[in-house]
Amino acid sequence: MLYYSTELHISYYFFIIEGMKKQIILTSLLIFAANIFANPFNSKLTEEENQKLEAGEILIRNIDYTKNMVFSEGVSEKGDKLLQTVKEIKPKYLAEVIQIKPYEGNENYVSVLEEMLYKVEDFTNIPYISNGGDEYLLYDSAEILEQTKADGVTNLKVHMYMEPFADVYQDMNIYKDNDTELWYTSKNTNKLRYLDKFDCLNPEKMLITIYLFRDGDNWIFYAVGGVNAPHVPFFTDRIRRSFIRRITTFCDFIFKQF
Repeated sequence: MLYYSTELHISYYFFIIEGMKKQIILTSLLIFAANIFANPFNSKLTEEENQKLEAGEILIRNIDYTKNMVFSEGVSEKGDKLLQTVKEIKPKYLAEVIQIKPYEGNENYVSVLEEMLYKVEDFTNIPYISNGGDEYLLYDSAEILEQTKADGVTNLKVHMYMEPFADVYQDMNIYKDNDTELWYTSKNTNKLRYLDKFDCLNPEKMLITIYLFRDGDNWIFYAVGGVNAPHVPFFTDRIRRSFIRRITTFCDFIFKQF
């Protein structure tokens, strides 16, 4: 009888241990799943800015340098590549555009954004309002010169005409391998001149990148754009406004389509 009781207690003990192991494994899996997309924003996002995002508004942050970005490291693999890509151009002028949308009822957003980014010719419909209040088109013309696709990455070589920088040639890349995230990058491949007066930007020094990803019950639209342009006496502020205003205009227009 004593032997049976001891055996029963040992069996019960191992039952408890196995149950604890399973609970630990389950908890670990839940934590891992929750951190596949960790909190995407760091402490540089103010309470007022966070409230705007929670209200569904588009938030535009003129931040100048990468150290002021609110996007966190470790959010995802593509998110970390985005941060690395932005830092590589060493921008002197930088801006973020952010919006949060509900996932439910909008499950096709990745496909919608992908199709929109393919239609480069439609970029000529983007309105641009100057600092003086005059309304123009952001791009006077836009066309795809070449398109290739491999390993989930689509590359578009694009020619645009954009005042006051005239011809702009860009490499656009669309990274998409699932239906819950899409990463877009665009860099100039030619040297840009300001009003045909002086060179103001070397190749691959203007970047626009958009990252759409699911975060729990929400879609996160995150865009950041910047340029590594020289500080030119008497022209610095004008160049800064010209670049940043055009970058934020493009991202703001894309986000408003959703």
